[in-house]
Amino acid sequence: MTDRVDINRVLMEIRSFKAQNQAMNSVQGVGNSLEGVNNTRGTQQVNGPRFGELLEQAVSKVNEVQQASGAMSQAYIQGDSNVGITDVMIASQKAGVAFDAMVQVRNKLVEAYKDVMNMPI
Repeated sequence: MTDRVDINRVLMEIRSFKAQNQAMNSVQGVGNSLEGVNNTRGTQQVNGPRFGELLEQAVSKVNEVQQASGAMSQAYIQGDSNVGITDVMIASQKAGVAFDAMVQVRNKLVEAYKDVMNMPI
C-alpha cells in the first residue's frame, strides 16, 4: 500500500510539473506584452521565488521526467537486463501525465490572460 501512495504522490507531482512546463511556454509571449505592469505604485516587493522562476523549474522537471523515460525506453530496446518492461511503462506513463498536466496549466493561464485582457478599463 505504501508503494501505491508513493506512486500517486509522484504522479500528482508530475502532473503539476507538466502543466507548469506548457504554461511556461505560453506565458513567455504574454510577458512581453505586459512589460509596463511592473511600474505600478503602491506595491511591495515580495521576497521569494518569482512566478516565472517557478514555471521554469516546473518545465525543467517535466523535461527531466521525459528524458528519463526516453533513456529507460532506449535501454530496454537495446536489451539492458536491468530495465524491465514494467519500469519502462511506468516511466512512460509518468512522462505522459506530467506533460498532460503541464498542458492543462498552460490552458488555464491562457484563459486567465484572455479574461484579464477582456476586462473593461
